[in-house]
Parts: sequence; structure tokens; C-alpha cells
Amino acid sequence: MTVTRIPGGVCAPKGFTAAGMHCGVRKNRSKKDIALICCETECSAAAVYTQNKVYGAPITVTRSNISDGKARAVICNSGNANTSNADGVEKAEAMCSLTAKALGIDPKDVIVASTGVIGQSLDLEPIAYGISELPKLLSKDGGEDAALAIMTTDTKVKQISFETEIGGKAVRFGAIAKGSGMIHPNMATMLSFITTDAAISPDMLSKALKAVVDDTYNMISVDGDTSTNDMVSVMASGLAQNPPIEAEGEDFEKFTLALLEIGNYMAPMIAGDGEGATKLLICNVAGASDVKTAKTLARGVIASSLVKSMFFGADANWGRLLCAMGYSGAEFDISKVGISMSSRAGSVKGVENGFCVPFSEEEAKKILSEDKITIDISLGDGEAAATAWGCDLTYEYVKINGDYRT
Repeated sequence: MTVTRIPGGVCAPKGFTAAGMHCGVRKNRSKKDIALICCETECSAAAVYTQNKVYGAPITVTRSNISDGKARAVICNSGNANTSNADGVEKAEAMCSLTAKALGIDPKDVIVASTGVIGQSLDLEPIAYGISELPKLLSKDGGEDAALAIMTTDTKVKQISFETEIGGKAVRFGAIAKGSGMIHPNMATMLSFITTDAAISPDMLSKALKAVVDDTYNMISVDGDTSTNDMVSVMASGLAQNPPIEAEGEDFEKFTLALLEIGNYMAPMIAGDGEGATKLLICNVAGASDVKTAKTLARGVIASSLVKSMFFGADANWGRLLCAMGYSGAEFDISKVGISMSSRAGSVKGVENGFCVPFSEEEAKKILSEDKITIDISLGDGEAAATAWGCDLTYEYVKINGDYRT
């Protein structure tokens, strides 16, 4: 599949505009804290949510609003998660009503999201002010402002947009995301909003999104904590005028691959920007008996605190990798396992047939001192494979989360 990168982020697809600004949820006036994404027409919509049994009020409201597979706008604030509050649903619904009134649309056509501190009541006054001002700021150039407004402890803007061909038509995709800490999705605080001008039914849109989330967003781990507010949503305007995708087939496969392009871009972006992180870790598992085994092992290794600490110190402690594999819950034959690690500084192998083997400590230190490291695990049990993304665990992570509320 050929994709051509284009500017615009979530505004790149036909019909979409966006905006972001500071409204006052956050005390830092230099930090944008509310974002709006809007489409000129009704869209097919789908979303995947956190599996945490304690979930934010915006999840409840969004799930209800797009149960009909339709939406026209996304409203999202940062600085307050609107979670574990008695009036949370009321506040989330109010955000939808305010947005709908400002845009002249139905409140049920609004996807609402919040991210930030859990358990603090959300003040609607600054939210209402922001929503009244955002429509004036909507533009085709507003994608980056929206991406900035949803960030919390993120240090990098996360956005992508590209064009590809589906059904003989040029189709565009755009996405923004935020996520730095509390990242261990089962669907971390992780949010991603995707737009496209493809014509696709809500059912097929949902099917494609779930498949892609399972292979990308759900294969990252910064700290092992699954957030209460995780959400990946997608809106499809249909303005590309491709033959509507209403069943599986070549066009559906192309659409899913396009969403996969987004996920494969965002997953390492989020993992590499983990709170306090200095290194992006990529774990490839190959030769598994089935995909479930490969995914379980890859996530098990990438989520291990000891493995993360090992990479922070650039210490090639192969036993920690084997240990994490062993308690991951996956079934494999240890006597067939091989492990190597690589970076732009080179490659080193430290495990063959399940046993640690001699290697150069000096060379390994050089390889593990880079900011992007790949762990390759071979199982020799089959042909299934999977990739997971993570980061190292640093002193800075503890510092950030030790006084997160202040």
C-alpha cells in the first residue's frame, strides 16, 4: 500500500477543521487545554475504550452518543480527567450540549474526552468559555493547536496525516494523540482522535479500528498502569467519494492498512515519549506458535519494570528478559529461545537455545546507550509474530508522578 505524507493532521481529510486554546482548566496560561475537531457533515464514527473497570465520565457519555455510529465533533480538555466525580456524567453531557449549541449540531453527535488529574471536580466555567471561543478559531490549519491542547505531561506533539488510494479515489487520513504516563492500554492516560474522508459504514469502521488498536495502541506500555480515560476514536466524512465500504474486500483491507499506518506511527511516538523516558524500546517476537503467544510475550517483556530499569542503566542483563518471558503467561519452549538486542551502534546476541552465551560487555554497553533499542526474540515454535513498544524507567518518572497533582 502506498501512502503519501501530507500536512494538516486531523484537518487534512476533506470536511474537517480544528482548533485548540487555553481556557483556564490548567493554571499554566501558556498551555493550551481545550481542543475541538469538527466536520461539516455527519460522519460514520467508532471508538475503542479503556478496559479499566473504573472509567471516566466522558467514556460513558461518548459510548452512548456514538452508539448509532454517527458523530460530527470531538471536544476534549486536558488538565482534569473528569473521573470518579459524582457529577462527572452531568459535566460531560454539559460539554456536549455546549459544543452542540456553539456549532449548531445535535449534542448526541459529539465525542467528549478529558485527560488529566483523576478525582477532582471539573469546573465548567472555563470549559464553557473555551467552547464559546473555539468555533471562531476553527480552521484547516488548526490541527497542531488541537494536538497541543490535549497534551498533559507529553513533551512532543503527536500527529500524522497522509493520502492513499481506495476504490480509485484519493482518500486522506489524519490523527493526533496524547500519552506519556499511565500507559498500558487495554484499549493509557492515552487518547487518539482519527479523521478520514473515506466513505465507510459505521460497522466496518468499528471492525477496522478494533483490529488496528489490538495490534498497535494496545501493544505499548510505559508504566504498566491502564488509565481510566483511554480512548481511540475515528470519524469518517465520506467526502472522498470512494465507493462506500460496507463489507470486507479489497477496499476494506486498504482502509484497515491505512489505519494501521496511523497506529504503527503513534505507538512508538507515545512509548518513546513516556514520562521521564530516555529510550524507546521495541520488542519483536518471531517464531511463535500463534499471534496471542507472540503478543503476550512482547508485552510481557516491554512492561517489566526490571527490564525497563536495565535499559535505563544500559546493562545487558539477559536474565531479566528471560525472567519476564517466563512469567508472561505465554507457552513456549525455552530450549529454542534466542535473544539479541540492537541499535544504530550495532547488534549483540546474548541468548541461544534458552541459555545465556558469552558476549562483549563493552559492545553491549555501547549498543544499549542509544535512544532507540530493538529486542529481537525468536521462539522457533511457528510463524506468528508481534511487536510491542515501551521505554526505559528513570528517576524522572518517579519525580513526575511523585507530585503529579502539583
